[in-house]
Amino acid sequence: MSGLTPIHWKKFEKFVLFLGCTFGREKGDHRIYERQDLKRPVVFPRDTQIPIFIIRNNLRLLGISVQEYLEILKRI
Repeated sequence: MSGLTPIHWKKFEKFVLFLGCTFGREKGDHRIYERQDLKRPVVFPRDTQIPIFIIRNNLRLLGISVQEYLEILKRI
């Protein structure tokens, strides 16, 4: 098991901001964050719980491993 669980969107937003991303815009219920070195923006829905597959896709985009992600979540 990878240790990933669904997470509230506000907690994931804190994680993304911790990594240096900035809020770009909101389209519908999707929040879009940008960072200079990323090829694509980080996008996630403003649902109560963000599904694991969205977390995993955004981690891949950010170049963060699951273990690094879990360690950062402990600190914020």
